[in-house]
Amino acid sequence: MTGAGERTVRLGALGTSSIAWRRVLPTVVRTPGLRLTAVAGRSEAKTRRFAEHFGCAAETDVDALLDRPDVDAVYISTPTGLHHRFAEQALKAGKHVLVEKPIGVDAAEARALCALAAERDLVLRENFMFPHHPQHAYVRDLMESGRLGRPASFHAAFCIPPLPEDDIRHDARLGGGALLDVGVYPLRAASLLLGPGLEVAGATLRVRAEDGLDLSGQALLVSPSGVLAVVAFGFEHAYASTYTVWGDRARVTVTRAFTPPPAHQPLVVVEEQDRQEHLLLPAADQLQSLLEAFARQVREGGARVAESGVRAETIAAMELVDAVRATARRFSVD
Repeated sequence: MTGAGERTVRLGALGTSSIAWRRVLPTVVRTPGLRLTAVAGRSEAKTRRFAEHFGCAAETDVDALLDRPDVDAVYISTPTGLHHRFAEQALKAGKHVLVEKPIGVDAAEARALCALAAERDLVLRENFMFPHHPQHAYVRDLMESGRLGRPASFHAAFCIPPLPEDDIRHDARLGGGALLDVGVYPLRAASLLLGPGLEVAGATLRVRAEDGLDLSGQALLVSPSGVLAVVAFGFEHAYASTYTVWGDRARVTVTRAFTPPPAHQPLVVVEEQDRQEHLLLPAADQLQSLLEAFARQVREGGARVAESGVRAETIAAMELVDAVRATARRFSVD
């Protein structure tokens, strides 16, 4: 609950995406401390449908949304290739920003937006939900307690079945491709559990012959302490959303790592030489936790040490994306 005297953060939604409709805005309207006041999108009919469904105002365009005095922060769910443009516009209008992942198409866009947010003393967050789920803190505790021994390798995968041909994630001009859509998750997970300073030692990408759009890929990374990380991602697989940390005493696997539904009880598997333990953890709504953290930071103010750390993580993640692109051998597929 929002405490007495704590102001409600008034949110404007820019973009009428599927994830906004299905997941984010329904959670916004039931999250204490947040209120959805307006929505704007390209289609007037779709924008009006969103506004009627979520009980807020419909605006004709981004300028009208940003001009509203009852919008403190903006949630952006446009195609990835437009994230930088609209986040920059919102920050320049004095609005805090929660932008769908990834923050942009490369590290240069991430650095520019983070610098602008710092300059304007505004909160800027990506809508990366999974780090807010307590199952990952549980894994970190296992690692820090010594249960796994000395970590030697990390394996992570986020893969989904083939998308419809007209899916926006197949449009390279709008920031499509598997690396930016699903590859950023296992890359972030590697950073979350192995710490900063990861380097990309090699990568491969399967790309569409007609335009070079990446459909799937793998990357090999190494941490400063020598832990090897292998990440896989793609639009060409049966669904997988998992990671494993492997030490010299045991290994731990998270079976639904990145997109567990709010009611899902995570299964964490710890394997030792002669035994296997299946641990069922409490369900948690990682999106609501993220939204609460965002609203709290907006109320407290942008110029905080925590914000500096968040910006550094955001930039580092996009630097890994750039390094995968730069390192990758590409294999064309029809």
